[in-house]
Amino acid sequence: MKNIYASLLLALGLTFSSQAEVVTVAINDVHLCCQSCVKGVAKAVAEVNGLTATSDQDAGTVTLTGPDTATVQKGADALVAAGYFGKSSDASIKMNADTGAKNKKVQSIKIEDVHLCCGKCVKAVNKALATVPGVTGNTAAKDAKSFEVTGDFNDQEVFEALHKAGLTGKEK
Repeated sequence: MKNIYASLLLALGLTFSSQAEVVTVAINDVHLCCQSCVKGVAKAVAEVNGLTATSDQDAGTVTLTGPDTATVQKGADALVAAGYFGKSSDASIKMNADTGAKNKKVQSIKIEDVHLCCGKCVKAVNKALATVPGVTGNTAAKDAKSFEVTGDFNDQEVFEALHKAGLTGKEK
């Protein structure tokens, strides 16, 4: 009888230990203006084993689900590397805001790795940059790998404006 109870307890313990912790995080306020943006998100996270991503274009939300926090963090990092940005619904999943900006006044910076798949993406960049005091121009264009921002402005404020627009990049 003791062996039966022990076997049942062991089986129950193995069942619970084999069930992986599933982590789901919503990344909100992501720039998803078109189906190409949605496809870009899918492509960005495709290499992260065990991760699924669901985009809600209308809500500007990407939901990442994985077997553990580390996998979901890799997904969030892949989104940022692809030029997307947003706010994580879980404080343990960080959106990497390391853009290379030095929080200094500059007259020009080159920015790379911003998601620019269409004219709406370019309009979003233009609208974001128009909110930065001192920015007088930029060369953002559809499918551009990099672009230049000119004027007399704080470089950090440029990236803060892009982040508010659901985009990101890095100073080149």
